[in-house]
Parts: sequence; structure tokens; C-alpha cells
Amino acid sequence: MKSEGFEVRAFSNGHDLLNEASLPAIGCLVVDYHMPAMNGLELVSALHGRGVSIPAVLITGNPTEYVRDRAAAIAVLVVEKPWLGSYLLVCVREAVAKHAQWLS
Repeated sequence: MKSEGFEVRAFSNGHDLLNEASLPAIGCLVVDYHMPAMNGLELVSALHGRGVSIPAVLITGNPTEYVRDRAAAIAVLVVEKPWLGSYLLVCVREAVAKHAQWLS
């Protein structure tokens, strides 16, 4: 992502992200489903509960129907881990562009 011109911030777990004082106005979260203490969908839901509306992409190795349904309910795109790479980059670019349009 950095080599494509994105500013990248990494967090070791969802709680660290929730404690971050300044998230970018325009951006995209890339979260794994399996994270310490909370899963990626719980993190995005917690952010939404705080009024943070940054789009998110959930990466997971084997999404169940339950995970896909929960992700769809909170407008999170699911990308399966074997499809990472250029597909993930395309998803992030589209999410950032849509977010920027929505804010303008």
C-alpha cells in the first residue's frame, strides 16, 4: 500500500485503533477477521458506534455465511486471503475514492 502512495498506519489490535485519537478524514480500514481481543467486524461496529464512518475491507481465509451476512449488514467488503494483492489494492482504491466523493 505504501508503494502505491497510501499513508499506512498499523495497529497490533483493535483496542489500539479504538484508542487512536486522530483517524484520517478520508481513508480505508483493512482489518483481519481474526484479531486479538475482538474480530474485525466487532472493531468496525465499535467505530461506527463512535460515529467513525471510514470504509472497511475485511480479509479472512474462509468466510462463513454468517461472516458475510454480518459484513454486508455494516457495509464491509469481504476479501478472501488467497485473493490478496492487486485485488485488495483495487478494493482499497475504490473505497477511498467513494469515501472522498461522499464527503465532498
